[in-house]
Parts: sequence; C-alpha cells; structure tokens
Amino acid sequence: MEVLCHHSPYCLQLDLGNERAASCSSKHHVVRRLGPVCVSNSRSLRIPDRSYKLSRNCHGRELTSLRPRRFRVAQPKAFTDSYVVGDEDGLTDISRTADAVRKITIPPLPDESNGERSAPISSRFWEWKPKLYVHYEKSGFSNTKAPPVLFLPGFGVGSFHYEKQLKDLGRDYRVWALDFLGQGMSLPMEDPTLSSKVESTSEAKNRPWGFGDETEPWAEELVYSVDLWKEQVHNFIEQVIGEPVYIVGNSLGGFVALYFAACNPELVRGVTLLNATPFWGFLPNPDKSPLLSKLFPWAGTFPLPSNVKKLTESVWQKITQPESIADVLRQVYADHTTNVDKVFSRILETTEHPAAAASLASIMFAPRPQLSFSESLSRCRENKVPICLMYGKEDPWVTPLWGHQVKKQVPGAPYYELSPAGHCPHDEVPEVVNYLLRGWIKNLESQGAVALSFLNDSETINYDLTKDLEFVREGRKKLVNVKYFSSSYSLWKQLSSLFKTRPKNVVVKPQ
Repeated sequence: MEVLCHHSPYCLQLDLGNERAASCSSKHHVVRRLGPVCVSNSRSLRIPDRSYKLSRNCHGRELTSLRPRRFRVAQPKAFTDSYVVGDEDGLTDISRTADAVRKITIPPLPDESNGERSAPISSRFWEWKPKLYVHYEKSGFSNTKAPPVLFLPGFGVGSFHYEKQLKDLGRDYRVWALDFLGQGMSLPMEDPTLSSKVESTSEAKNRPWGFGDETEPWAEELVYSVDLWKEQVHNFIEQVIGEPVYIVGNSLGGFVALYFAACNPELVRGVTLLNATPFWGFLPNPDKSPLLSKLFPWAGTFPLPSNVKKLTESVWQKITQPESIADVLRQVYADHTTNVDKVFSRILETTEHPAAAASLASIMFAPRPQLSFSESLSRCRENKVPICLMYGKEDPWVTPLWGHQVKKQVPGAPYYELSPAGHCPHDEVPEVVNYLLRGWIKNLESQGAVALSFLNDSETINYDLTKDLEFVREGRKKLVNVKYFSSSYSLWKQLSSLFKTRPKNVVVKPQ
C-alpha cells in the first residue's frame, strides 16, 4: 500500500543513488532546504514541491529559475513519521539510510582504569592582589603550540566542575579553569573584617568571617561582583596565560565570559556559552544609575550590615543542608544516572569555609555590571568575536527559550541543543561538549578549512540538522540527541515548532 498526506501537493522525486532531484521525467536541482518527505514503493524519496523553486514543474508551468546547486541528503528531520511509508522492504532501506545520516559515534572520555592516558591536572594559586588568592587548575603543559582554552565556572562551584574537560581536552590543548573570587577555593584566606568586641578565643574562632564590625584595609573595596570577576579574568589572561584565549563559560561563567569578551575582544579568540545565565545582579549599577543606586545603602561591601547578617544566617542554614544541595543537583541534571558525588562533596566542602556565608551575601547584593547580557552580545557581534552556543535542552533554569533568543541575536553562531542534558552539559554529557568544542576550535583555527564536527563539509548549512551522538561510558553505550540550528535561524519557526502537531487526516490508498 501507499500512504499519502491529506491534500498532499505534487511531489518531486529524489533519487538517492545520484543525489539529484527530478520532477516527472525532467531532472532539476533542488535549491532550498529539505521539506516533508514521502516514501513510495520505488524506494525513492518524494518531496512536496511547494518547498522549492524550480525552472519547470511536471505540468509544464514555468516557475522562478534559480542557480542550480548540488543537493545533499543530510537532514534527519526529513525522515519523520508524519508522512508516508511504502512497502516493508522500502521502509527497511530508508531506515538504514536515516540511521547512517543521523547517528555519529564519538570518542569517549579517557578511561584511566583501562590504561588510557588522560592529561594530568595541576592545582595552583595565583596572588592577584594583596590577600586575594585565585585558585586555578591547568592541564596540557606539553601542548606548547596548541591554542589556550579557559573555562569559567557557574555560581556555587569552581574549577573542579571542569575536571572532565581538563583531563580530556588537555590532551590536545593548553587548558585552564579558575575559581572566581568568593567561590570555590578562591575564598579569602583571612577574615576581611575585624571585631571591635572583646572575644574569647573560641568566640573568635567560631565567628563567621565577614561578620565583624570593621573592614580590614586590604578588603575596603572588596565586592564579589561581575565587574570584579571580569577584572580578575582580564589580569589572569594577561599575567598567567599571556595570550588571547578561547573562553568557555557555564551559567554565571557564561555571563562573565561574554561580558569580558565584549570589553576585551583583543584577548579573546572565541566564546562558547554553556547554558549561560542571561542576567545577573539585582541592585542598580552606580555608574549607569547613580541616583537610583543611592537608594540602596549597602552594595556587597564588608562588613555586612546587622540586618543582612541575620538574613544571611537564616538563609545559609537552609541552603547548605546536604538535602538542599542534593535537591538542586537533581533539578539541574536531566540524567539522574550521572554520578555527581564529587560535585556534591566539593560544594559541601566549600560551604564549610568560614568566609562562605558572607561571600554569598556580597555576591547577592553586588550591583549589576555595566553591560547587560544583551549589550555584551551586541558588542561581541560588532567586534566580530566568534561565538558558539551549546545548551542543555532540559535545563529548568535557563530554558531553551533563552538559548533561542541568543541565537536570534547572533544568527551566524553555531547553536547546538543537547538532550538529555540540563543546566551543566559539560559535566552531564562531557563527551558531546568536548567533541563539539574540539570541532569548533579546529574550524576557527583553520579559518573554515576544517568543518565543524557535526557537519559533513565546510559549507554553510542553511537548514537545521538533528543527529544522535553515541559514545561509551563505563562499558555501556549512551546516546545524546543534538540539534544544530542553521544560520537561517528563525525564532518564530522554533516557537511554532513547539506547538506543531502531526497531520490528523491521513488517507490510506490501496495499490
């Protein structure tokens, strides 16, 4: 039998053997992207001709003539169950073709238990300013001619969250991951405040840092803000790395990466955003809104005001409970089979630092940066800073809509949507993120001569692609679905696709 779409238009016939399109007996090149596909008993694909402009249709009517281009069968969405299937043999053949196009086997992470080599990681401290020590990790020491890559962490974590990138990508590149001041292992080594009260030794020891009455001289201007972290990254690249970098940021780290690139494009080879948060900070920036900022008497400096101390103590007791931390991890990781024991233990360890509570208060009450996320994105586009987007589809915080808005603002940036993956795709599906990141860097370093890993050649792809990336983890095969959004991206098209339903009226036509 043959299944036809209700009110289906005339179809073009595509011969899979020679990859050329034909309409009836006349052959013409397809010049636009693939539309819905019908499969007939002839084992060829039939495409509704309303999606194309050809020089002539099968009824002899003239249509708009366009320059012929080579057609490639490479769009997975063409193989949908919304349309037609032919006989059993035809269906089997088409399935094989679809699988060959859709599925890619990618390298796993290095398995040290099987003797596979991973890049050794070095943990270091860099004294940025008096009493302000920045912790960072580095790998790929011997890759002296390889481009440098810098990873920036999300809120509440640190360089440890990029262990899978340091071990894997460090085999090919020079890789750094740092902890923002006030987070991870970049918390202060001394109390930034003094107490005017006479305290016993035990009282002084148990008092949280930052809860004193007076500020130490070295901490008088200390505020854990995005502007501080931007300056930290700037000096780290100049003084430690010593050359422009590829910068990769997750969540808050993505915001800082983009903000830094917007202000310092000469130090950036490219920016990759991993579910970057599109906003940060609650209080107005004093430079942009001087009058409004005066309404807020405290903006993250030390010591904490008495009312903020009470609020911080109350909130801190709740959010640092192991159950609370575990709940957050369950939210942000889409695949609950992912082992997050290390992440959990490192976050818990950080909460036990005496300066952690006051540092959280400073972060939450710090003013907004001078540029918004959208402004930073626009400036990067003006300065032609290369941008790559990788977003976990199941992120409950930075939902796909935010990634689509970024893609709309920079339509030429490659955008990959990963599923299943949540807020931290680099830790949840590191095999996929590392594979795509390698391909993007190679593409830029070769000035486009090397294609992106996800694509077949170096041509600009003007249609969306969906592929399954398969890899082995702990002896078992895993599959991640990745959608690549083309340069001809339409936000409306993506929103409307969310509500698109399958055709309800299907006519079954016996042979």
